[in-house]
Amino acid sequence: MKDLSNYSLLAHNTFGIDARCARFLEYETTEEAQQVAAILRESTLPYIIIGGGSNLLLTQDFPGIVVHSAVKGWDIAGCRMTCGSGETWDDIVDISLRNGLYGAENLSLIPGEVGASAIQNIGAYGVEVKDLIREVHAIEIATGRLCIIDSADCQYGYRQSRFKQEWKNRYLMTKVVYEFSKTFEPRLDYGNIRGELERRGIDNPTPEQLRQIIIDIRHAKLPDPKVMGNAGSFFMNPVVEREKYEALQAQYPQMPHYYIDERHEKIPAGWMIDQCGWKGRSLGPAGVHDRQALVLVNRGGATGADIVALCQTIQRDVKEKFGIAIYPEVNII
Repeated sequence: MKDLSNYSLLAHNTFGIDARCARFLEYETTEEAQQVAAILRESTLPYIIIGGGSNLLLTQDFPGIVVHSAVKGWDIAGCRMTCGSGETWDDIVDISLRNGLYGAENLSLIPGEVGASAIQNIGAYGVEVKDLIREVHAIEIATGRLCIIDSADCQYGYRQSRFKQEWKNRYLMTKVVYEFSKTFEPRLDYGNIRGELERRGIDNPTPEQLRQIIIDIRHAKLPDPKVMGNAGSFFMNPVVEREKYEALQAQYPQMPHYYIDERHEKIPAGWMIDQCGWKGRSLGPAGVHDRQALVLVNRGGATGADIVALCQTIQRDVKEKFGIAIYPEVNII
C-alpha cells in the first residue's frame, strides 16, 4: 500500500494540472482497501476517491486525502469477467475480444479504469457499460466490510449512478464483474460508424474490425492527453422534452439528434458548442479542440480555473442561443 504526503497529482489527471494533495493512499488488494477504509474513518481530513484522472479537473491543491485503486487482475468464467478496479478499461475491452466475449467493442479506447466505469456508467456510440455490469465488489468505508452490489441496485442512468449521488465516497471499489456475450451483435447506427465502414469497403465487420474503427474514429477526433491536456468529452449531451426538440428542429433542420423515447430526444452538446462558434477557439490558455467541440483542452500552462472559466462561458453562450443548459461530465474539484 502506498501512503505518501504532499503528493503531486500531475500523473493522476489527464488535463495536466500539477495540483497536490496532503496525503495519497493507494491500495492493491481487498485487504489493503480495508486498511485504507480504517485510515479514512480515523482521519479528520476530507477525502476524495479517484480513478485514472481522465474525468477529473483539479482547480486547486486538495487539503485532504486522495485515494486510488491499484487492484489488478482479471478472471473469466463463462461469459463473466471479473476485473480489478485498477485495471485500464481499454485493456479489458481488448482482452474480452481476444477471448471471444463481445459487447464492449463500441466502448473501445474510452480512457480510465475499471472502477470508474462502474461509477460513471461510461458510454459511447450507442452502448453503455451498465448493460454489461452485473456486480460491483467494494469495501464500505464506514464499516470496512466487503459488499457485493448488484448492478440493479446502482440505479444506472445516462452518465449517472448512485456512486455519483448518495453513495459518493461511501465505497472503495475492488472489482467489477461484467457479463459479455459469445454472440457478436454489432451496433453500427451511432455516429459515423457506418460511414467509416463504407469508406473501407466493409459490409459485415468482425469484432476486431469494429473495435479498430472505433479506435481510429476516436484518435481522429480526440487529442492525445500526453500532447495536449484534456479529459475527453467535457460536457454531457442534454436530453430535452420533445416539444423543445421539435421547436429547435424547425429552426435548425440539420440539427443532429438521437431518439430516447416518445417524450425525449438527445441533442449533441458538441454540435451546439460548434454552432456558437467555439470550435478551435481559446480563452487564454484554455481552448476548444479544433476537431471536436465537446473537448476542452489545456493549450499549455492552463490552470483548473482557466478551464472552468471557459466552461462557464460556453455554458452561457449555449443557453443564450438554444435555451438549453449543458453540464460538465468531468468531475471538478
